[in-house]
Amino acid sequence: MKRKLRYGMIGGGPDALIGGVHRVAANLDGQLELVAGAFSSDAGRSRRTGKELFLDPKRVYDNYEEMAKREKDLPESERIDFVSITTPNYLHAQMAATFLTHGFHVVCDKPMTLNLKEARALRALVRRTGKIFGLTHNYTGYPMVKEAREIVRSGKLGKIIKIVTEYSQDWLLDRIEATGQKQATWRMDPELAGMSCCLGDIGTHAENLSRYITGMEIHSLCADLATLVPGRKLEDDASLLLRYRGGAKGVLHCSQVSCGEANNLNIRVYGTRGSLAWRQEQPNELQHAVKGGSTRMLQRGSSRLSAQARKFTRLPAGHPEGFIEAFANIYLEIVSAIRAKIEGQQGTFDFPTVEDGVMGMAFIEAAVESSRSDAKWVRLDGV
Repeated sequence: MKRKLRYGMIGGGPDALIGGVHRVAANLDGQLELVAGAFSSDAGRSRRTGKELFLDPKRVYDNYEEMAKREKDLPESERIDFVSITTPNYLHAQMAATFLTHGFHVVCDKPMTLNLKEARALRALVRRTGKIFGLTHNYTGYPMVKEAREIVRSGKLGKIIKIVTEYSQDWLLDRIEATGQKQATWRMDPELAGMSCCLGDIGTHAENLSRYITGMEIHSLCADLATLVPGRKLEDDASLLLRYRGGAKGVLHCSQVSCGEANNLNIRVYGTRGSLAWRQEQPNELQHAVKGGSTRMLQRGSSRLSAQARKFTRLPAGHPEGFIEAFANIYLEIVSAIRAKIEGQQGTFDFPTVEDGVMGMAFIEAAVESSRSDAKWVRLDGV
């Protein structure tokens, strides 16, 4: 297949943050071309974004339904290969379903849907259509996160007994949604964000990261979701105790009202023979401690790293890589999977899928149920 893949975008118009990140990341490896979009629910704003991106005006659409239909009607040599969904949570399921049923592969921002029922229905549709569905849990794209997973898989940590994950920010310390701040307003609206703000927005990243590195799934949890800034409809802070299948224990804390924290996602994994520690704000380093021995700091770019970590390393050691590159690694693997699907080939690819989306929604719903219950401990069943 000797061409770039063509994609369209929903969302990512004026004042949007994540849409621009998606576009830069998707463009990084020269594998993709943005050719179409419905960038805003406001047709004028959508056309303005399309003009700024130098797209053919005929392929800048007023809404996503029109986009799906008209793209399907184009010749196969012109239509998009997949769509990237970068809208608020409540739109994810219906948009993804529309493009899947029109024959397109889908990349979707997280959380995947508004609730677990929608997530299960979307998973069934992905299975039925046979299309590629990628979920942008982008933190799994970091080379040193992949190195951490390889160390766990190698058995160097022994049996995993404790996992501690934290994701702290302070951008919602003031009630900025009351001033009309766009990103805060929809995240604090249950009709747009779903049943959770903090846990759905950043806590799902922490849960996904721990599951990706360790391969361990939560059996049950005890959650305390709190609204620490008065007047909000959804939580801005969450603390959870976790019990993993296989016996490990865990702690997960996420907060958007922790003064002084920018984007402090970090994880510590403790085993019977060693431990790991990684921080997203210093993503090129991974601490590995050995029981009764030394602690070493592994550096991205080192020739001593696993083949998997080296595969997703873009620059030589000493040249920092970060958020955009990790995002691009997710796109790179999704693109490889779509190419293989188009060419009728099989392969193994490393990116979050619809299954991760279902697990994420099961996690959120169990945590909300636990926080509202006097019994507290809630099992993650029926995923």
